[in-house]
Amino acid sequence: MDPLTQVPVLSKGVNKSKPDPDLDADVYMRFMLNHCCYDTIPTSSKLVIFDTTLRVKTAFIALVANGLRAAPLWDSKRQCFVGMLTITDFIIILHRYYKSPMVQIYGLEEHRIETWREVYLQYSNSLISLTPDSSLFDAVYALLKYKIHRLPVIDPESGNVLHIMTHKRILNYLHLFGAMIPKPRFLQKKIGEAAIGTFHNIAMVQETDTVYKALSIFVERRVSALPVVNKKRKVVGLYSRFDVINLAAQKSYNNLDITMREALQGRVCWVEGVIKCYPHETVGIIIDRFIEAKVHRLVLVDKEDVVRGIVSLSDLLQAMVLSPAGIDALLS
Repeated sequence: MDPLTQVPVLSKGVNKSKPDPDLDADVYMRFMLNHCCYDTIPTSSKLVIFDTTLRVKTAFIALVANGLRAAPLWDSKRQCFVGMLTITDFIIILHRYYKSPMVQIYGLEEHRIETWREVYLQYSNSLISLTPDSSLFDAVYALLKYKIHRLPVIDPESGNVLHIMTHKRILNYLHLFGAMIPKPRFLQKKIGEAAIGTFHNIAMVQETDTVYKALSIFVERRVSALPVVNKKRKVVGLYSRFDVINLAAQKSYNNLDITMREALQGRVCWVEGVIKCYPHETVGIIIDRFIEAKVHRLVLVDKEDVVRGIVSLSDLLQAMVLSPAGIDALLS
């Protein structure tokens, strides 16, 4: 079986004609349709690839050392790429095998990557990927449809991974090279009115909850970060998936019973802080804040700093690119 699963090319079926001027985000949709993944590949960048025979613990420490959140996996026996090792894998291992501070986490200490994939994933033979010629529209669709944060761009001739596409890189590219396109009216809407984000059943943790509970929420809710709140539901911190992988660098993953307050205070590496937004702010202001802060989500709060919602890069790209095409990848 071919280990590569190419994303369906939806862009060929999307109308590229000039839209009705009253339609809001069509300009961004057309921009994404008319630019390809190759356009976003930097002239120089770092790409780390892991062989599936590497020990899981070593791989995660290497991710932290290189400041990365994921890496393509190469199967030397099959001579092809078979998947991605991500922070999600690390979280699932900790959640699955953790018992207490007195018990060694066997899955992390002993497993090789190939063993872990066989045990937990029952080894799927597919890797979601794009080619350099794929449109940015298709890249957005794939990231949102499959709920992934890292999408390999693979040369179809050599089979080499050229780049890892992310939500952040797509938005940055639009910000840099889409400055001359008309600004849609929906940028002037308040974030609440535009209905961009999650405003109900928000995943969060109390500062007195344990790190293990946070891992459980990551696994069950498939979210990438959790606002940490006090008893009054005021946000006091943000705990993300990247914070979890730093446990490998600090060798503190054997004690997941510490509170979120202790976990936040004990961070020694740079982490994404709490960047807030407010209901009265416009979509345009929110986009600028994402670009300037280089974050993956904003915590929507009221004037008392009480959490009212989460606005993510996925939410923005859905509204800006896919919704005008009649596609809701977040619900598919």
